This record gives sequence, structure tokens and C-alpha cells, in this order.
Amino acid sequence: MSTTTDSGGRPGWLGAGRAARSAHRRAVTRQAASVLLGYPDEVFFERLPLAARAAAELPSGNVRTALMEFCEHASSTPESELCRHYAEVFDIHRRHALRMTYYTDGHGPALSDVRSAYTDAGWQVPTRELPDHLAVLLEFSARGGSEAGHDLLLRFRPGLELLGAALREHGTPYARVLDAVSLTLPSPGEQPAGGAVRHMDAQGPNDGEGAPEGNGECTPQRVAEAAEGRVPAPREPQPERREDLDGDRR
Repeated sequence: MSTTTDSGGRPGWLGAGRAARSAHRRAVTRQAASVLLGYPDEVFFERLPLAARAAAELPSGNVRTALMEFCEHASSTPESELCRHYAEVFDIHRRHALRMTYYTDGHGPALSDVRSAYTDAGWQVPTRELPDHLAVLLEFSARGGSEAGHDLLLRFRPGLELLGAALREHGTPYARVLDAVSLTLPSPGEQPAGGAVRHMDAQGPNDGEGAPEGNGECTPQRVAEAAEGRVPAPREPQPERREDLDGDRR
């Protein structure tokens, strides 16, 4: 962060305005949440301590508490168990889709708008990552285009709320990550939930064939493994792209 001074001549972080500090905290929160919503593979566990440190440095409050609770859960849970739980939560249930366009138009114009926002900001998304995956949207908001990313999250807010409610109902610790993300958005006020959101309440767990092109990780093999209580096969390693939670995208 660049050195600034306030009316009292104080340099650096303490001299930054309230808006700048708020934007910084929002970016750190979203970047940490992006890491925590990734599949718990080797890269995830390498980044988990960094995400935990970033969360611990946030001001005391609901956001910090929510992120720290999940970080403590993830760090104290055996890797195989966390992998199996991730698959059970996100690969089987339609209501737990991490692809945000699934809650709007089924990957139509909304997905095109997401791609356009990335292109306009010069944001490069690896071909193996899905542009509307919540973890990608959060990273974009934190790093690539804060204003455009914020607008995208507001656009998908009804889906975020549906996902958060479904995760809380499921009883998974991942609900705490969604709680933290929601707290980075302004109060909904009179904003309607929107007719574009699918009425998914009647939809139960899918059988793998109707998966929402699955959150970026769903495959018939992993769905079957999770359903049988076996440890899902790990994802192929992703190319290293992030140096830290607060720096430039690599």
C-alpha cells in the first residue's frame, strides 16, 4: 500500500482514510475466502496458513471470527477427511453450486458478462478454471478489478444468499466462509431477491448426471467416491499463480 498522510500528517496505514482501510480489509477478506473455497489439495494446504494469518490480522468482528473459525477447522481436520467433506458438500448437492451463473440464467448472458469484465480489466483466467466459480470471482474482486468485481458480487448476491443458507442448513463449516463474504457487501436494503434466481428449494441432491457442471471439481468418479464415503481422487495440480494474499496476481 502506498504511503499516505492524513490531516495529522501520519504516514502509512494509520494515515490512510477510512475508505481506504475498509477497501483493504474487504480485499483481504475476499482473497482469503477465495483460497478457503478451493478444493483442499496440496496447494490449498500450502496457502491455508497464509489465509489464517491474513484473517487474524483483520479487526475484531464477525468477519474475522467467521474466517478464523473455518481456518481452525481446516487446519485441525485430516486432509483426507476434508477432501471427502468438500466433495460431499459441493459435488453432490445442486443447492451448493459454487458456479454463480447457475443461480441466474444457466451460464447464458451472465457468464458472458463475467468474461467481459475480466477482459476489460486485463484479467487472465487459466483455461482450467471456471470464470463464474465463486473463488475466481472473489480473487478478481480482491486483485484484478475491485470495482468491477464488487459489481459482479452484487449481481450474484441472490445466489450467494441462497448458497449461504443452504450451507448453513447442511451444517458445514464452509457456511462460515460464505458468512464472511456476505459481510463484505453492503446491506441489501430494499434490493429484491430477483426473479432471475432459480427456485431451487424443491431440488434435492443430484445423482451426478445433473450436476451444475460442478463447481469446477465435480466428476462422476468423485461424486461416486463421496457417496460411498471414500476419499475423492485429488485434482490435478494447478499452476502456481498467487504469491500472497495481498500482492499482484502472478
